[in-house]
Amino acid sequence: MSYATTIHKSQGSEYPVVVIPISTQHYMMLRRNLIYTGITRGKALVVLVGQKKALAIAVKGKQVQRRWSKLKERLLTTDPP
Repeated sequence: MSYATTIHKSQGSEYPVVVIPISTQHYMMLRRNLIYTGITRGKALVVLVGQKKALAIAVKGKQVQRRWSKLKERLLTTDPP
C-alpha cells in the first residue's frame, strides 16, 4: 500500500520510504528547511527525484520566508478567559 502527503503534513511522522520530487518549476517551495524535513521523515529509504539545480537552489538558499499569520495581533486582541 502507498499514499502521498505533503512535507508540511508529514511533520512529526516517519515513513519507511520517502520520495521527494524537486523541480525548478516550483521555485517557491525550494526551501532548505522543507528538504531537510522531507529527508528526515524516511526511516529506510529516501529518494530525491528531479533536477540537481533545484536541489542546489534549495540547499544554498538562505532566504527566510516571512509568515503572515497575524498571531501577534490575534493575541493582543483576544479577550482573556
